[in-house]
Amino acid sequence: MPYVNIKVTREGGPDGTGPTPEEKTQLIKGVTDLLQSVLNKSPATTFVVIDEVSLDDWGISGRSVRDIRATES
Repeated sequence: MPYVNIKVTREGGPDGTGPTPEEKTQLIKGVTDLLQSVLNKSPATTFVVIDEVSLDDWGISGRSVRDIRATES
């Protein structure tokens, strides 16, 4: 029974609010299909959870993603 947890920041998508429902559907289907084709796991018992994280709650190299994105502009 595979459990896959995908974490993404809330950017992109409509108005910078994160992945669209359609993109989430593609992620869930893609991961499920991959586990079935590579590991022969049943889609009926494959769980995929997508967590959206605020840019302020995700850090890299001691800085929040919001700060990093602001300096890249």
